Amino acid sequence: MVDPPFLRACRREPVPFTPIWLMRQAGRYQPEYRAIRAKASFLDLCKNPELAAEVTVTAVDRLGVDAAIIFADILLILEPLGVGLEFTKDEGPVIRRPVRTAEAVSQIPERTDIEGSFGFVMEAIRRARRELDARTPRVPLIGFSGAPFTLASYLVDGHGTRGYLHTKRLMYRDPAAWHALMVRLSDAIAGYLNAQIAAGAEAVQLFDSWVGCLSPDDYRLFAQPYTKRALAALAPGVPVIHFGTGTAALLELMRDAGGDVMGLDWRVDLGEAWDRLGHSVGIQGNLDPVVLLAEPAEIRRRAAGILERAGGRPGHIFNLGHGVLADTPFDHVRGLVETVHELSTR
Repeated sequence: MVDPPFLRACRREPVPFTPIWLMRQAGRYQPEYRAIRAKASFLDLCKNPELAAEVTVTAVDRLGVDAAIIFADILLILEPLGVGLEFTKDEGPVIRRPVRTAEAVSQIPERTDIEGSFGFVMEAIRRARRELDARTPRVPLIGFSGAPFTLASYLVDGHGTRGYLHTKRLMYRDPAAWHALMVRLSDAIAGYLNAQIAAGAEAVQLFDSWVGCLSPDDYRLFAQPYTKRALAALAPGVPVIHFGTGTAALLELMRDAGGDVMGLDWRVDLGEAWDRLGHSVGIQGNLDPVVLLAEPAEIRRRAAGILERAGGRPGHIFNLGHGVLADTPFDHVRGLVETVHELSTR
């Protein structure tokens, strides 16, 4: 049986068209998702395998995308650590008990009970996979996690921030504590992603959403070894997408940390970035999510420009440079999917 185009593109094999999926493709811009969220909090939705699988599959059916991504959050892996993870309406994700000292790091367990803590994620994957396998053509399912640096930055700073002052202070003042924290996180991530693969995820994405705050030297010292450690421990043969934002200065270092496909945000030229990285990796991206607020003609023009920069090279997966914004018109999102399929058909 021939694999779906998304999986073939991950392996840089020829495909009949450029596959597309979208980060946050199940979200508030979608009427069906809003109806479910009116009845359940975000965390309750994540922890309900039936509903999580439903919103995962509904997004595929409504949009016609070429891959699903399981409905969850990059920070779920932090909840069992006892740090007071909350998802608030006004502040977003918050860590009520930040980890900012060597003593606090020592309280982070060295091993995580993955099935005991995240059985709901694995059950959602199993349910979604059964639904997606019944589609014609079959639609593959992506699992995911936050990357070690991004998870650590949330743990230390306590919330999203521009300066990452507490994170960098720990790195610079107590590198031993930082490295101990990163070992714990990288091992937990590997276990978490491997469990998702065992449950039915056919590819995984590592989100390093905040790593762009680092200089190349700091990335090389404080982040790269742990991303490499996590990715090296994953089940062989499963495609890995390695994504970050604000990473124009880090792309070669991120490639060297691991991954079959490098995810790009919209701040870099896709063709130039691919030339820099070489053709040993695929490329995912990289439309600015705000473009989806423009008129359809402009969306089409921008999508065509990205496809032109990709040049039909094997290994391109179309995506946004970050997640779909909540106030994006649904028809614009669906129109983008149709446009990419139309313009890239070979």
